[in-house]
Amino acid sequence: MSEHATTGTTQPAKGGGFPPFRTETFESQIFWLAITFTFLFVVLWRIAGPRIAGAIAARKGRIMGDLAEAEAHRNDAQAAQAAYEAALAEARNRAHAHAEENRKRINNEIEAAKASADADAQKATAAAEARIQATRTSALAQVAKTAEEAAIAIVARLTGETVSAEDARAALGAIN
Repeated sequence: MSEHATTGTTQPAKGGGFPPFRTETFESQIFWLAITFTFLFVVLWRIAGPRIAGAIAARKGRIMGDLAEAEAHRNDAQAAQAAYEAALAEARNRAHAHAEENRKRINNEIEAAKASADADAQKATAAAEARIQATRTSALAQVAKTAEEAAIAIVARLTGETVSAEDARAALGAIN
């Protein structure tokens, strides 16, 4: 007791120390280590392992499903784009056909209008020529009548004799 009282420190008892390092308990520690390891191995193998494998399989299945769905959507988008391009090409072709149809129709209308205008112009020209010819004939008749009257008046003034209209006409006809 005096040793303890003089130094003020306590010494560990013999046979003490860190329990896992005690050589007397190695066999029991190895036994419990084997049982614990076996228990944990069985728990991981039978319960946690399948759950982890199931979670991995479910995740892989979800990823594959998402990839398949994305591929299907991509194929749908490509099909929609092809349908859009086909519809656009068809619409362009219809528009070109309508434009060509309208161009032909307008050209035909223009040709018909030209033909009608030409026919009207020919009719107007023929009517004008007929009026001109009638006016010319009338004017020539007036000139002939005036020439007859002038010839009768000239002969009457120069000679003092009266000439008949037939004699004046015959004399004028001999000059022409």
